[in-house]
Amino acid sequence: MTSPGAVPAEAEQLPLTGGYADFALRLLVALVLGLILGIEREFRGHPAGIKTMGLIALGACMFTTLGLLPEFGTRVDPTRIAAQIVTGVGFLGAGSILRQGGDVHGLTTAASIWVAASLGMAVGYGYYAIAVFTAFLVIVMLVAIRPLEQRFFRNRNRRFTDLPSRDPEL
Repeated sequence: MTSPGAVPAEAEQLPLTGGYADFALRLLVALVLGLILGIEREFRGHPAGIKTMGLIALGACMFTTLGLLPEFGTRVDPTRIAAQIVTGVGFLGAGSILRQGGDVHGLTTAASIWVAASLGMAVGYGYYAIAVFTAFLVIVMLVAIRPLEQRFFRNRNRRFTDLPSRDPEL
């Protein structure tokens, strides 16, 4: 599905109808969703916080919406823009992953960066309700799963430090 004509009719994005007002609304909604995601990350003390998530969602929305402008005509393929956003955001996410000895930190932050970009892209294409619902699910998951991890997976942080010694006779 690389051409816009290959997308099913029920999955059609909302075109820019109100000119600058519609564009501005999309940017504002994407920014708010990114900020909400960033607040959770900031509250937990992670490096990619409010500003980072807001900028990622806003930038992804901007690139996506620009690809829909009629001024570009057929010179711009929205699927290529989406692919480049995913690639660029993957680079940002990879930069947030750190390895310290046997421990790996930043995977959830990297995933949050990826989700912030997808929220911006969804809003950029005009899928407001799906973006808001997805943001709700992500926040609920990030907030609700933490107490479960702490209760049921207490040894989670010592996963790789208590490795059994190898028996040389085996």
